[in-house]
Amino acid sequence: MNDEFSPEERARARTYHRPLYLALLVDVALAAGLLAGLAWSSLGDWLFSPLSSLSPVAAAAAYAALVTVFSSLVRTPLACWRGWWRERKWGFSTQGAGGWLADRAKGLAVSVVLGAGAWAAAVALARALPGWWALPAGAALALAVLLLSFVAPVVLEPLFNRFRPLEDETLAARLRRLSERAGVPVREVLVADASRRTTKVNAYVSGIGRTRRVVVFDNLLRTEDPAAVEAVVAHELGHRRDGHVAKLTLLAMAGAAAAVLVLWAALGTRVADPRTLPEVLLLLLALELAALAPGAWLSRRFERAADRCSLELTGQPAAFARAHLELARRNLSDLEPPRPVYLLRFSHPTPPERLALGRAWSAAHPSVVA
Repeated sequence: MNDEFSPEERARARTYHRPLYLALLVDVALAAGLLAGLAWSSLGDWLFSPLSSLSPVAAAAAYAALVTVFSSLVRTPLACWRGWWRERKWGFSTQGAGGWLADRAKGLAVSVVLGAGAWAAAVALARALPGWWALPAGAALALAVLLLSFVAPVVLEPLFNRFRPLEDETLAARLRRLSERAGVPVREVLVADASRRTTKVNAYVSGIGRTRRVVVFDNLLRTEDPAAVEAVVAHELGHRRDGHVAKLTLLAMAGAAAAVLVLWAALGTRVADPRTLPEVLLLLLALELAALAPGAWLSRRFERAADRCSLELTGQPAAFARAHLELARRNLSDLEPPRPVYLLRFSHPTPPERLALGRAWSAAHPSVVA
């Protein structure tokens, strides 16, 4: 075992993460139990009864909104403990309770609009085309996934963060040269004001085509190590170079269409009844859980490819190592996750795995000057 991380760091990471994994499991069980109660008990009739006088399509939209809000309210105490109170206790969250609740309300509003629209459209199609509603519904949902990939960076992300162009002209010029070496068109490298929510550091790539952008947390820029920042951004450019966002979008579109076909096979024309929504959501939850392991495996594969791209573009394995040590320590990453958690939930390799990849790359390229 390599000693980049001390036994104390490993133990602290375990202490931080293990309760979060348990809370996530409880949250999934709570969501499933709530949907089961709405589907097969009088709870669903009670919630739907005020809507019985509406038209089926209007009732579908209203019921989807009610179910979404009801589920969010029931799960908010656990989410608050997991996402705000405990983050404050560990020194990560910089938000007050009001800010956290405001963010949750924004997320709930987006979920209500999207969920109500999707369920109303599904009920309308099932009533208009009883025998083959799944074909247009699957196509429409796949197109909706594609549309969200374009509009989310410019419509949804600004609801939660403010973005500005990178102001450090020297670093900006280095990153532009980096993008040229990567052979990918970078329209923007933006800085997100993440520090008003968290002390954690990150960067990511989002969008497709004209909405593609690399976003760097302002916390990350506070390091006095531009080479490490460059290594992180080169990783994000690797996602662009290898088309990971486009590939994942296509997979999401195919998954959306496949999910509709599963619903059609399981429920058939019953989808025309707005009250079947909890059963639909339970099936979708089951499909989501079934997709966790293959989705996590593919994501880790893409992340390793992006790490190799970072090393190839920068030629600085030492900076790569410093960057991932900094990310792991600032974010208190889990260094030794339980194997089931790793297989099901880890979209990224662990920090020790990423550092090992860097060492292997360096050994295979001895002529590179760190």
